[in-house]
Amino acid sequence: MRSDLSQPIVTVENLTHVYHAGTSLERIALEEVSFEICEGESLAIVGETGSGKTTLVQHLNGLLKPTRGRVRVEGVDLAGPAVSRAELRRRVGLVFQYPEHQLFEETVYDDISFVLRQRSTFPPHEIEERVKKTCFSLGLDYEKFRRRSPFELSSGEMRRVALAGVLVQDPKILILDEPTVGLDGEGKKEVLREIRELRRRGKTLIIVSHQVENLLGLIDRVIVLDRGRIFAAATPTEVFSFLLRVKKFLFLVPPIYQLLAELKAEGWNIPEPPFTPEDALPILEMNLPVPARP
Repeated sequence: MRSDLSQPIVTVENLTHVYHAGTSLERIALEEVSFEICEGESLAIVGETGSGKTTLVQHLNGLLKPTRGRVRVEGVDLAGPAVSRAELRRRVGLVFQYPEHQLFEETVYDDISFVLRQRSTFPPHEIEERVKKTCFSLGLDYEKFRRRSPFELSSGEMRRVALAGVLVQDPKILILDEPTVGLDGEGKKEVLREIRELRRRGKTLIIVSHQVENLLGLIDRVIVLDRGRIFAAATPTEVFSFLLRVKKFLFLVPPIYQLLAELKAEGWNIPEPPFTPEDALPILEMNLPVPARP
C-alpha cells in the first residue's frame, strides 16, 4: 500500500441494504459491510455479478440510503439531515458503467460543461477554462473535440468525455463502475492511462470491477464481495494468495499467479506471495535447470 495514505476519507460501518423490504420481493443486497478508505488510496471492489458492488458504491455518494448502518464521507454522516446532495455528488464523483449512454448534449463542450452551467455560479469564461483544463488532463484536444457531437466519437473517446463531465467538477473522490467494460483493446488502454494519471494526481479512487488483472499496479487494496458480504480485503497479492488457498473466486486470480501456485504444488521452489507479475519470470528462471555445456 502507498506510504502517503492519510486518515480515512470514507468510513462504512455495518452497512446493510434491503431492496423491497417487507414485501414478497425483499432481497438483501448488502449485509453488515464495514471498511475504511484513506485519502489518496486506490481501492478495487470486485466480485461476481449480483454480489452487491454497484449497490455498495451508490451509498458512497448518497444515491442510496442504508437500511441499517452508516456511511461517512470526510466525517459527515450521509444520512444526516444537513447533507447537501448536490455538494456531496460534486465531492464524490460517480462514473456509471457504460457512462457514454449518459451523453445527451449536441456537442462535447456542452456535455462536459452541463453541470457547471446549471449552477449559475461560474461565469462563462471560467467554465470554458475548466473544460479546457479537464480535456487536456484526459488527452482530449479541446479545439478538435469541442464542437463535435459526442455520438460521433469512438467508444474510448466517448467514455473519456463522460469522465470529463465528472472531473470538471473536481471531485475529491472518484468512483468508476466497470471503467473498461465493453471497450476494445485501445479503448481499455486509454482509460487505464487516465486512471494511472488520476492516481498520480492523488485522487481517491474506488474502482468497481469483475476482474483485477487489468488494475494491477493501479490499486492499493482489493475488497471481494460475496452475496453482499465482504469475503476478503487486503492487498492484491494477499487476496490472490487467500483465494488460491480456499479455492474460491479463482476467476479473480491472474493466470500467472495460478500457474505459480500449480508449480509450487508440483514441488517447484516458488516463494509465498506477495510478489508482482514482474517477479514471475525471475522466479521461473530460478527453477529451470541450467542447460549442459556442449
